[in-house]
Amino acid sequence: MTDTMTEPRADTTGGAGRFSGLVTQGLAVGYRTRSPRGRGAGRAVLAGLDLEARAGELTVLLGPNGAGKSTLLRTLCGLLPPLDGRIRIGGADLARTSPTALARRLAVVLTDRVDPGLLSVRELAGLGRHPHTGFTGRLSAADHAAIEWSLKAVGAGHLADRPAAELSDGERQRVLTARALAQEPEVVLLDEPTAFLDVPSRVALTVLLRDLARDKGLTVVVSTHDLELALRVADAVWLVDRDSRVHAGAPEDLIRSGTVAAAFDADHLAFDPASGTFGLRRTARATVAVDAPADVLPLLERALAREGLAVADQGDPHVGGKVSWDGADRLTLTGTDGRTVPVRGFHELTRTVRTW
Repeated sequence: MTDTMTEPRADTTGGAGRFSGLVTQGLAVGYRTRSPRGRGAGRAVLAGLDLEARAGELTVLLGPNGAGKSTLLRTLCGLLPPLDGRIRIGGADLARTSPTALARRLAVVLTDRVDPGLLSVRELAGLGRHPHTGFTGRLSAADHAAIEWSLKAVGAGHLADRPAAELSDGERQRVLTARALAQEPEVVLLDEPTAFLDVPSRVALTVLLRDLARDKGLTVVVSTHDLELALRVADAVWLVDRDSRVHAGAPEDLIRSGTVAAAFDADHLAFDPASGTFGLRRTARATVAVDAPADVLPLLERALAREGLAVADQGDPHVGGKVSWDGADRLTLTGTDGRTVPVRGFHELTRTVRTW
């Protein structure tokens, strides 16, 4: 694949050069309401935000449903006016930037439904070149090359000649991301770009966005519900907690401080800081001893936990039986009365211990 994008234009060290990413100062976001007398009043969803998304980094925006993530993104891209504070993109004040200049600096992919009409996939992605084509709107060879590169980058090159109206939701999301990349912006804002993709495609697109940020000096901000993936891939995190406060830092900073667990733990779900994953929170009805090799033990623990059984610590006097791995997917259950039951595979194991 030929790389047709220009060399990095951003100051990836976070300096004060012209292309310095995205910065907010005292930002408040929300919605303006009207009083009976016609005077506008603001209802802030998030306030006092001093945030920075650096060039060359993937910043992910996380938070529970209804926390204000989409409202923040829509304000950052100028679709909603801020209630207070400033937004700077590439060092320029968003409020004082003309639409034409902003279109060359900022690309946006939102969750709003797009009606592509009769456009082909290539033509839809090509809309990202319009800020660069001037009055005539005629695409040059360089424009066409940027469009082809953007489609290949998101794994949609084979869709180029298809009618955009025939795409699945996941395919359409890829093409809209390609349109944003074809724009060759300094800052890319994406709201749930992986929402309709399968797991391998989610990983591929998220890693692609991270690599593009680093390789091309882009500032990439992504709102996502793929929490575990985001914490593994992102360079920086903005996390909106249950009290509408936004915490910023490296994923490991927010994990270690307990901020992630505090924002997402629920009655039946708990975040494990050691593994960076979520697990079911259940009270064990009994404990069992387990004799299994290291590569099988985590799977056994998970299967047993689903049936309300916890793996006993060594020397625990309250063990309610034993599970032994005999190899080749064969296991033996031993009850407290010494009776043994052979089972094969995890499905038969869980069915048997359910009535054990």
